[in-house]
This record gives sequence, structure tokens and C-alpha cells, in this order.
Amino acid sequence: MGQQSHSSRTGSRGGKHRTIAIVGPYMSGKTTLLEAILSRTGFCSEQGKASDGTCKGDGSPEARAHKMGVGINVFDTEYLGDSYTFIDCPGSVEFASDGLPALAICDAAIVVCEPDPKRVPALQLVLNELEVRNIPHFLFLNKIDACQMRVRDILPMLEPATVKPLVLRQIPIWENGIATGFIDLVSERAFIYREHAASQIVSLPEYMKAREEEARFSMLEQLADYDDELMEQLLSDMIPPQDKVFDDLTDELRQGLICPVLIGSAEHGNGVGRLLKALRHEAPSADETAKRLGLGEGEATAFVFKTVHSPHGGKLSMVRVFGGPISDGATVRGPGGAEERVSGIFEIRGEETAKLSNAGAGEVVGFGRLEAIGTGQTVGVAKTAPEPIDYPQPPEPVFATGLGLKDRKDEVKLTAALAKLSEEDPSLSFENTTDTHQLLLKGQGEMHLRVALERLARKHSISVERQSRLIPYRETIRKGVEVRGRHKKQSGGHGQFGDVVIEIKPQPRGAGFQFNEVITGGVVPKQFIPSVDHGVQDYLHRGPLGFPVVDVGVTLKDGSYHSVDSSDMAFRQAGRLAMSEGMPQCSPVLLEPIMAVTIVVPAEATARVNGMIPQRRGQILGYDARPGWKGWDQIEAHIPASELEDLIIELRSATAGVGSFTASFDHLAELTGRLADQVVQGHVEAAE
Repeated sequence: MGQQSHSSRTGSRGGKHRTIAIVGPYMSGKTTLLEAILSRTGFCSEQGKASDGTCKGDGSPEARAHKMGVGINVFDTEYLGDSYTFIDCPGSVEFASDGLPALAICDAAIVVCEPDPKRVPALQLVLNELEVRNIPHFLFLNKIDACQMRVRDILPMLEPATVKPLVLRQIPIWENGIATGFIDLVSERAFIYREHAASQIVSLPEYMKAREEEARFSMLEQLADYDDELMEQLLSDMIPPQDKVFDDLTDELRQGLICPVLIGSAEHGNGVGRLLKALRHEAPSADETAKRLGLGEGEATAFVFKTVHSPHGGKLSMVRVFGGPISDGATVRGPGGAEERVSGIFEIRGEETAKLSNAGAGEVVGFGRLEAIGTGQTVGVAKTAPEPIDYPQPPEPVFATGLGLKDRKDEVKLTAALAKLSEEDPSLSFENTTDTHQLLLKGQGEMHLRVALERLARKHSISVERQSRLIPYRETIRKGVEVRGRHKKQSGGHGQFGDVVIEIKPQPRGAGFQFNEVITGGVVPKQFIPSVDHGVQDYLHRGPLGFPVVDVGVTLKDGSYHSVDSSDMAFRQAGRLAMSEGMPQCSPVLLEPIMAVTIVVPAEATARVNGMIPQRRGQILGYDARPGWKGWDQIEAHIPASELEDLIIELRSATAGVGSFTASFDHLAELTGRLADQVVQGHVEAAE
């Protein structure tokens, strides 16, 4: 992030301060709406466009290169004397988790969607997250200028995406099939759109009066479901006062009972003014949000919803402050009593920052150099650590790639850089696998990892080579054998002598390795028996097929020793030699890991996904309705780990980008034939 000079705002900015998330499916127009808001509130003189790279949001090189949001964008602005922080959250399912911590501390959200029923599953992903966390939200029906359907027909198509009633607050004014304005159903006033300017109030068109009355009564009926007084007024044919309607809209929004729907066109700046006024009058305050989050009144606290590392500015923690001001230089305490000194407070303007002297209650700012504090943690100025704010945890990774360094001297540097990337984006993780000794980068999809590696190169000057993920194959045996292993070496002075007879047998699947001895007469002295066990296990790291050996039992049955030349090392070597001799005779067989997979998809895609599973050598165990998700199914299956590498890509292709899965190891199964031969041959070639 770039840094500007000291801001003219020095804490407690504006009157009330609200934080609003802008969310919605990919390509719904969220960033364009943010641009329209920034233009309308005077943050900038001209509205930028995503198509030509002039947006203030999506300012990172990766976002501009891929023409999509790859992380949250945070902007402060003011409207009618109140200050606002707008947090534009990515719409792509691969990057959406970056906005989850931010959602936790927002006062309300604007859900941007298109008038397209095909986007309902993607819209449902967004709305479900808000509903589960009881975050008040408006629906902004975008691209009304390109709409080919009546709004009254669109809403029933969108309703399966939400458990809350969609309350239409505006209806479009149509002229020659084009939406030229709207009627506000609360104030019963008509407005004509003006390009990138406030709408013009006009007389209510005569031909729209009947439709307006019908739509308004429908809105009032929905509000009356939660207000007995309003219901009585409607039943008595009384016209409720406008103030009463506004109060009901406000109360029911804040209680999470309804989802108001407004219409407009972000690209043309239409409907933005009315949206801002709805936020101003109806969105909860920071104090109400603090109560929703379970924060008591008292000392100031701050929640870290995003961490950014910059090469020159160091670590910046984006926080929202509750309960009172926090000054530059203040000492804050986090989980476990960790103490940190705030080294700089910054106003956030997209990719740039400006220094502040303090942060007031409700404000969103950046705290400098909270080295021991991470994303999702809560800090406070009290002598004891504050109660943590609950926030949505990042989803489990669904895609992984191996990493190989182009320059080995960067190995230590790479680990530190990956740690910073995963702190910036908790849905990224990395692992040095013990099974395959491979460095893996894990995330939410191919594009997610591609952008992460672009950031790695740009911010940390480290280039890596992507590699296919190695599968932790194992091998076992099908039959037993009895074999002798003798180690004898004479080179002057004391020699080496160890002689053992062992029986190798297969064990039941999952039983692991077992070593026994039935020695009689002291043919192998007791002090050397553990060495034989160690020698046997030395061999198990790499069997005849080249993979670790499992589910094998070995019994030491006989042997001999030399009173001078026998030693622990000699018998360890003898045990290993016996295994080397005997294992190839035991019909070794390859084992592959089988994963227990849970796939979640919209119900209309279930049949197609059920067809994908056998093609990946999987077994369907069953499927049912997804708990708590209307119109979704959950499929349980066993699928080989080697078949999961690109499953998420095919799954999203089959579900318009919304399907997902989780997987965990279940068991090992034999792999034979051509596939097994290919695995063994590939392993041999890789080792050469």
C-alpha cells in the first residue's frame, strides 16, 4: 500500500460512521457500484470503469491484470455529513473468503445481483452467509437498464436464494422497453434517471398509478407480517403514515426480518442516491452492531479483518474500532495476553493510506506493525484481552499445487514469504508433506493459486515452478515367505556378523506393522533382537515397488551369531537384507489412498455430478438434500486421491461456479493393472 501525507481527518470523522459491505456474485457489478458511490459522494470527480482499468477499487496489479476482484477493497467517504467505510468483497467463489472476516464487523451489506434467474445459486451462497450471521442487508437489483423481464416476475425467481422475504421498495418506469426511472413505494414519488447524477423528481405518470398502488400494497402487506398495528390499519383500509412505513422498514431490516430490494444501474450511476439515503436512515449504527456481536460497553476494542504486508511499509492490520477511541502509540492486548504497540494509524483509500492521529468508535482504519496479531483476532486497550469476536472461518482448501524453487538459495525466504501470504489470505495454506516430502500450496481454485504465486513474485521476488501434487501411495504384500538374511564382513580385526531367519506375512488392511520373535536356545542373543526390528523397519520406507510398506507382520524365527563379530549394527543390517530378499517374493501390490468426499451442488446439477463420480473411479455412497440449503443436494462418495486434483474445476464448470466439496482420508485400496504400472514407472523416472 502506498502512503500519503497526514490526513485532514483526525479521528471521529464525520457524524455517524457506518461500515457497509458490498457483496454479490461474480460479475454482478459490485466494483462498479462502489465506483458510482465514490463518485456520487464526492470522493472522486469521475466514475471509473472496470473495462478500461480506471476503477479506484480493484487497484492491485493482479486485479487489473485479470480484470476481476481478487481481494477486498476498502474506501472511506462521506455523505450528507455522515462518514462511511465501504468494503467491496470479491464475487468469485475462489476469492470470496477474503471478505468473510470483514462481513463480521459490518453494520449492513449491499447485495448486488443481476435480474437473471440463472445466478440464483451464486446469489444463495452470498445471502446464506449474511443470514447465518444475521447481518442486515439490502438487495440492489443491478443492470435494470438491460433487464428484459418485469421486476414483479424476477423477484419470485430470486426468492429461492433467501429465507427472508424480498420486499420490493421501488418499481421501474418503463418507456419503450427501457427503464428510464423509478417510483419509490414508500414516498410515492417518481424519479427519472440522469446519467451519473441525482435522479430528477417528476409527477407520477398516470399509466403507472394502478401498478404503483398494487406494488405498494404488496410491500405494506409484507411489512405487516411483523407489525400488528400496520396489519390492523390495512384491514381497516387506512393509509398508514409515511413515517410509520419508514419506521417499519428500518426496524424489520435491523432485526433481520426482511431484505429490502432497490433497483438501479451502477454503470450509469442510476439508483445510487436512493440507495445511499436508505443506508443513512435505515442501516444500524456501530453501537447496534457492537451489541449484535456481543460486545459490552467499556474499553475500546478493535477487530482485525484483514492483514497486508508491503515491502516498504511492513505489516498493516485493517481493523474496525468499537467502544471508544484508540490513539497512535496505544498499547493493545490480544489473545493470550499478547501486547503490541500501535505504530501508526491510517485511513484506508483502496491501495493508498493517509496517516491519522487516532481512530474513533465505529471507524475502520489500519494499525501499523501489530506483529503478533493476526486476521480474525480482537485486541483491546484494557489490561485483559477482550472477548473474541466470532467470525466465519475460511473454507477448507479444494485445490493444491506442488512448488519447486528455481533457485535453492531461496528456500528459507520462500517459507517466510508463504507465511505472509497465508496471513494476508487465511484461505491459503502451505504444507511440507511428510508422506511425499513435497511443498504444497493449497487454496480455493486454480486462479486463486495463480494469483497467490503472482503476488509471491511481485512482493517477495521469488519465482517457483508449479508441480503436480504427489499422491502418497503405499504398498503391501499378498502372501508370506520365510527367508534368511546374513551379513558377514571381514576386513582385519573385528568383523561383522549377523544371521537371521524371518517370516514375512501380510496383515489385515489398516493393521500396520507388527514385529514378533520366537527365538529359542539363544541363537540370536536378546540384546540384538531390537536391532533386527530396526533393520526390518529400515527397509519398510521403500519396498519393491518403490513406496513405503504397510500392513506387514515379521517374525524372527531363527539365526546365529558370533561371539566376537556380532553387534547391533550387524544384526540391523541382517534384518534389512532379509527383507530385501524376501519382500519381492511376497507378491507386492500397490495401494492408493481413497478419500471420503462430500460434494454440495444445486439440485439441478446432481444428476450430472453423479455421472462424474464413476468416471473418476469413485463410488457413490448416497445423496440427500443439503441440510439448511433450499434447492441443494449433498452427495457422499469414495474417490481415489489421485482423481481429486482437478475435481473442483469440473465441479464448478457443471454448477456455474458454485459447487464445492470436502475430502478426508478414508482407507487404502489395491491398485492394479495399467494404472498401477504407470504409477510405478512414473515413480522410478522421478527418482532417476
